[in-house]
Amino acid sequence: MDPSESHYVHGTTPAEQRRLSRLNDLLNDASLRQMGLEGGPRILDVGSGLGQFSRALARRVRTGGGRVVGIERDEAQMAEARRQARESGEPDLVEFRAGDAVDLPLDDREWGTFDVVHARFLLEHVPDPLSVVRSMVRAARPGGRIVLEDDDHDVLRLHPESPETLRVWEAYVRSYRRFGRDPLVGRRLCALLHDAGASPARNTCLFFGSCAGSPDFEAMIANFLGVLSGARAAIREEVSDAEIDRGIEALRRWAEHPAAALWYATCWAEGVRHERGSRDGKGGHA
Repeated sequence: MDPSESHYVHGTTPAEQRRLSRLNDLLNDASLRQMGLEGGPRILDVGSGLGQFSRALARRVRTGGGRVVGIERDEAQMAEARRQARESGEPDLVEFRAGDAVDLPLDDREWGTFDVVHARFLLEHVPDPLSVVRSMVRAARPGGRIVLEDDDHDVLRLHPESPETLRVWEAYVRSYRRFGRDPLVGRRLCALLHDAGASPARNTCLFFGSCAGSPDFEAMIANFLGVLSGARAAIREEVSDAEIDRGIEALRRWAEHPAAALWYATCWAEGVRHERGSRDGKGGHA
């Protein structure tokens, strides 16, 4: 693997695409609420994947004349995004373009024009997150918003504890570092915005947890099982297949506990591209 390229440890198998589709169902409403979109903004969704959130954004802004451009580098993900859009009767709702997050496929007239530039679950999979965020800031208009959502995989907590499961999870986290990726990038989002030339304006997180008895508990557990199963090839470089199997089975048993509770969160940060001029408004160009 070329360390300069993005690396998605889960692959793009049909099973992984189904997991991502279910994950969108769990997260998209909360992400939309945090976006707080008004009017008809022009939105650039970087690393749009299966396009479900891109389409959700487009449905929210189209009545105000807004539009969404989704950028995705993986051909399999792009093909599935277009298929799902057609199947949903929304083939033209989002303009999907093939391209890389660092070298965005925008023409000269588009740079610096987007009201909102967004990326979710992208920075943890790229070798140089700062280059991606710099590209995003450049795509935003002066005063425009740059929104980053990404993981800090260290925040997972289970109660009662499941040591066998956590051992596999920790191996999963270590696998990111072996590929030169940052599994804790979520805690760096504000710093990345600042270093890329934007002003951090908001820092929060989206709770992604549940407990036994909650309507979404089964779907949450299915997602985490899918994460570990889908990343088996990477995890087995850290622990044995037998340990992976024990950790996955332990999670299934743990989910049967009547008081099982899971805590996780997606980190969220928002920045604003400086108006034309320096950060203090006294000349220069950000």
